Amino acid sequence: MTGKSTRHKRKEISYESFGAPKQYNTLGSENTANGAFAPLTNTNGNDNTATGFAALQNNTAGSNTANGALALFSNTEGINNAASGASALKENITGDANTATGLAALQTNTESDLNTATGEVALTFNTTGGANTATGVAALLNNIDGNSNTGSGLSALHENTSGNENTADGDHALFGNTVGNGNTARGNSALNNNTEGDLNTAVGASALSSNTTGSSNTALGLNAGSNLTTGDNNIDIGANVNAVAGEGNTIRIGNTDIAATFIRGISGQTIPSGTAVLVAANGELGTATSSKRFKEDVKPMDKASEALFLLKPVTFHYKKELDPNGTSQFGLIAEDVEKINADLVVRDECGKVNTVRYDQVNAMLLNEFLKEHCTVLGLRKEIAALIATVKEQAALIQKVNARLDLQKAALQTVSVAKPCVHD
Repeated sequence: MTGKSTRHKRKEISYESFGAPKQYNTLGSENTANGAFAPLTNTNGNDNTATGFAALQNNTAGSNTANGALALFSNTEGINNAASGASALKENITGDANTATGLAALQTNTESDLNTATGEVALTFNTTGGANTATGVAALLNNIDGNSNTGSGLSALHENTSGNENTADGDHALFGNTVGNGNTARGNSALNNNTEGDLNTAVGASALSSNTTGSSNTALGLNAGSNLTTGDNNIDIGANVNAVAGEGNTIRIGNTDIAATFIRGISGQTIPSGTAVLVAANGELGTATSSKRFKEDVKPMDKASEALFLLKPVTFHYKKELDPNGTSQFGLIAEDVEKINADLVVRDECGKVNTVRYDQVNAMLLNEFLKEHCTVLGLRKEIAALIATVKEQAALIQKVNARLDLQKAALQTVSVAKPCVHD
């Protein structure tokens, strides 16, 4: 009894010192109140700490800490909450295990749990969203019922309302996201205009900064994918690899400053079938398709391939800066080929002649081979017919010779016979 009365006496002194009627606190223990009207109506809550005007004023639950005017002002049943800053967690009623540090941080949270807000007005308008972490001034400011979001940086995930499982690390990262889910943005202004796009990953300042509703895009590097707006399933890697606004299912690697590309695991690897990869002047990779469904204006090559007869194959060496070993090369000079047929050369991004379309030369060679083959087949038929004629004539000659031989033999028989003599 003595211990109990001493404990009550300590509480009475604490409450009377700040003008709060002592009769409201009846069964609660281990509470500390420092500030006018803090906690005014506590009845049986334990282990609470309130510092500041009206902090934890309506609290009845336990294990809450409020530091700042109106901090956890409305809390009644929420437990294990910590609020530090004026109006921090002010509207919380039943939410548990929330941490708010900063002016008006988690101010309107009412019943959600496991939120952490560090920074002025961080998660200010959150009401029912749970397990969110906001670090930075105005981070996740407008979140209402979005869950499991992490915003770190000034105004990170600022406009998010119902989006879930987003991660924003950097000032204004995912700033405009409202209902997009599963996005990851690391870098200032990364994905800052995304509103409804899902499952995007942007790493680098201003990466995917123009994306609004596009989903499943990946951008790595300063300004990577910054031109994408609504396209899906794109991959952009490299600083200033900007992409095209609405494109989809496209991979872009490296900006225009890249001078060489090395990829391990290709050289020396044998595959049983496939097709050659072509590179366009703008760096786009692809293969030549041969199906009829991709073609129009199809007609025989005919004499077009006869331009081959004007080509002048040469041997050469690449310049030392390109090939220090001086390997012998065999081919054509692109400028010479252009004079014969401009369709047989490839130009660079500046429009300068760069190389020869050897694959097209091969097709022309095939056409000339087939033409010569047809000629040879025709000659073979003529020769076969001639041989047949000769054989037929030989047979006739043989027959004639046989008859002549018979006639000769008959004549010889007649000349040898003697006439009859009668006495």
